[in-house]
Amino acid sequence: MTLSNMKFTLHIWRQESAKAEGRFETYMVDNVSSDCSFLEMLDILNEQLVNDAVAHPVCFDNDCREGICGMCGLYINGRPHGNDDGVTTCQLHMRRFHDGDEIWVEPWRAKAFPVIKDLVVDRSAFDKIIQAGGYISTTVGGVAEANSVPVAKHIADKAMDAAECIGCGACVAACKNASAMLFVGAKVSHLNMLPQGRLEALDRVRNMVVKMDELGFGGCTNTYACEAECPKQIKRQNIARLNRWWLASRLGRDRKE
Repeated sequence: MTLSNMKFTLHIWRQESAKAEGRFETYMVDNVSSDCSFLEMLDILNEQLVNDAVAHPVCFDNDCREGICGMCGLYINGRPHGNDDGVTTCQLHMRRFHDGDEIWVEPWRAKAFPVIKDLVVDRSAFDKIIQAGGYISTTVGGVAEANSVPVAKHIADKAMDAAECIGCGACVAACKNASAMLFVGAKVSHLNMLPQGRLEALDRVRNMVVKMDELGFGGCTNTYACEAECPKQIKRQNIARLNRWWLASRLGRDRKE
């Protein structure tokens, strides 16, 4: 049964700029359908704020609203992306809450993700890590015949599973150390396990890990909160694989996996 008159009390973090002091502000929103996504509910709130001229609209990131782009990262009731597993904020529906609930909404909390305004954070640190090595620069020519470069299925499956990472930053937000190891591990696994990425494998790992540390991300202490909160359910084995590749890069030895 669809409820079309749900009411919520929203405690939303408001912050004018990176240097301004932030605070929670409370808003009431009603006539919300249980079929609304969380972002659609925020749209309703913003329309209400504009029409009533009581406050500036709440700033939040979004783009595709299909769980692909990774832009919609919000901390909702103490969890990245909210109280559902394997979904992004834009895929979280209000039927996951109860009529009359109080909901606390915050931006990602990490030194490497400074707040820009309200719920929007600067995640360009991830872009800098990718620029450090998350690509293939070797010329490989045109599109090859699908079966011309044999890749074992179990290797291809692991690489493609890692490639599902959308770089939303939930792993960083969930980690008590604000570690980016799951993100970097996924990107390294995706590229290093495929033939096209093998030539630059050692340099890729070195450069990406050094850049990650330089940008102020913390270290991994194996609490696995990153895996638990990842909307694409990227596995912690990618962190172990990254550690093995990092050791290999320090020793100057290539690895098969």
